[in-house]
Amino acid sequence: MTGLVGDIGGTNARFALWRDQRIESVRVVPTADFSCPEDAIRAYLQGVGQRVEALEAVCLACAGPVSGDAFAFTNNHWRLSRQAFCRNLGLKDLLLINDFAAMALGMTRVRDDELIEVCPGRSETGRARLVIGPGTGLGVATLLPLGDGGWRALPGEGGHVCLPIGTAREAALWGLLHEKLGHVNAEAVLSGGGLLALYRTSCALDGQPPRFTTPAEVTAAALAGDTYASSVLEQFCVWLGRIAGDNVLTTGAQGGVYIVGGIVPRIVEFFRHSGFRQSFRDKGCMSRYFDDLPVWVVTAEYPGLEGAGVALQQLLQVPYRTR
Repeated sequence: MTGLVGDIGGTNARFALWRDQRIESVRVVPTADFSCPEDAIRAYLQGVGQRVEALEAVCLACAGPVSGDAFAFTNNHWRLSRQAFCRNLGLKDLLLINDFAAMALGMTRVRDDELIEVCPGRSETGRARLVIGPGTGLGVATLLPLGDGGWRALPGEGGHVCLPIGTAREAALWGLLHEKLGHVNAEAVLSGGGLLALYRTSCALDGQPPRFTTPAEVTAAALAGDTYASSVLEQFCVWLGRIAGDNVLTTGAQGGVYIVGGIVPRIVEFFRHSGFRQSFRDKGCMSRYFDDLPVWVVTAEYPGLEGAGVALQQLLQVPYRTR
């Protein structure tokens, strides 16, 4: 089978061919460079010398809730109609799935050397696993083991739950964010733009003139030892722990937690020594629930594309290989 798989986020779209249950010819393009996904796919296929007529199946993993014919991407300007998409490209069908459903399925293909242990523990057989990751937004999904040895991904919009408050400082930060945003969701601080918002809000709270203008500058300064930037990145990690822990309690994810996305893998050493572990398990009478729960940072390059390929295999009812 020759298929096309795509993993489309807020900033970048990743495309690959799916052949012999593996991805090949991966390309990454900025979504801002194209007016719609059809144009981006045409450019991709031309770039890899592939005719659209040769495609047997297409799966696009997209950031946002998926249902019905029309889809609006959460963090970019693209819009998509399944019927119009197939008509424009001459395809019979399009499999459209949530990007973090694909990310969750991609965890079934991750190698051991693509996992960095943050919290040691033992994965309970037959229990759900949580997949969470800040990037352009904050994605959350659940991976459920099936009785036949397969897996099912449950998509959700956990990045839009209310931001939890655990300290007086967090309450003060939340208050300033609320003045500006109204509803303060987890993604308001746990994302690239959220990190910058957290930095600016912290500066406003402390009467500190902001010196950095991008998330990358905040991160770079923190990793270089800047005290104030480090405190902001620390708060970022603490809030990620709170949200991840809340999701574990909600889903019963005793199988473990995968942390993915474009931010945490770049700050792994900082993250491992941050307050993430403490805030992750700081759940009062339920803190013991986390005693033997493993947490990994995923360093795999294209897990969303791998997961989209797995979704294609499942659609076609073809057994797929895990790694």
